[in-house]
Amino acid sequence: MAIFWPDADIVYKQYLQRSCCSVPGNCKTLFDRPVVILAAPRSGSTLLFETLAEAPQIWTVGGESHHFIEGLKPLNPKYGQVDSNRLDGSHANEQIVQTLRRRFAQSLQDRDGRSYSPGQSSERLRFLEKTPKNALRQPFLDKIFPGAFYIHLVRDPRPNISSMMEAWKSGRWITYPRLPGWQGPPWSLLLPPGWQGMRKCSLAQICAFQWHTANRVILDDLERLPPERWIACQYDDLTQHTETLIQKICDFTDLQMDERLAQRTAGDLPLSRFTQTVPDAEKWRKNEAGIMPVLDSLDETWQRCGQVLKRFRLQE
Repeated sequence: MAIFWPDADIVYKQYLQRSCCSVPGNCKTLFDRPVVILAAPRSGSTLLFETLAEAPQIWTVGGESHHFIEGLKPLNPKYGQVDSNRLDGSHANEQIVQTLRRRFAQSLQDRDGRSYSPGQSSERLRFLEKTPKNALRQPFLDKIFPGAFYIHLVRDPRPNISSMMEAWKSGRWITYPRLPGWQGPPWSLLLPPGWQGMRKCSLAQICAFQWHTANRVILDDLERLPPERWIACQYDDLTQHTETLIQKICDFTDLQMDERLAQRTAGDLPLSRFTQTVPDAEKWRKNEAGIMPVLDSLDETWQRCGQVLKRFRLQE
């Protein structure tokens, strides 16, 4: 079975059971410069999300938005109208845009888990969104949330690919169990364009393909945006220089660092809810034999990530 954020799953099902929506019909003005995390799977995006979700102005849907988006058949690969998780502006017609805004608005909650209701607070809310498949959806999301900020989180491919391999082997992150023509293990995590060409590949090659495609597409998409709308950061800074990085992100996205968020970032961050095993810098070596042969194929994208990270590196 695929693993999704349980609370977001429940919220979405509750939404479907409601006969009417309690938020205004056009929710475009409700979302004020949303903050969207873009990252390859298993790169620490849950940890970043859970940390930023402690900012006082932030509203979320309680977790990831798999069913919010793929609950619409034209956006779900299993129905055949798209064959991957890649979505661009052409997939965001007016009906889809309005439907998704209403779905997100209906399920908003603050950092204490309190649901949003119109009139209870500012009618312009700061929304935080994180779903790994969004790595392939930035142009689509920009139609839903014009003016959004984007955070590209990058992780060294060696531990990142190893973590993805472990996710595949666990069976807990199956996303598409019956892909047409797929003979390998049930597909897990991100479904990039061109997945059909991976039929005879090793698990390390499949995960390297996912890492490469996610980061390449993120870079291609973000580099078309004005520089004031996106920032890049690395996983190591999130775990080793947490307070400095989160302050930098808050400054960039115009979020407040209040005492509660400052306390969370002052020491070691708690493990994210999707952590499989205790973090260890050498843990990736469990899969070293499979990973080392694929690293050369990632070199160009890894170098591009490095150049972008230099532009946004933390001050010494």
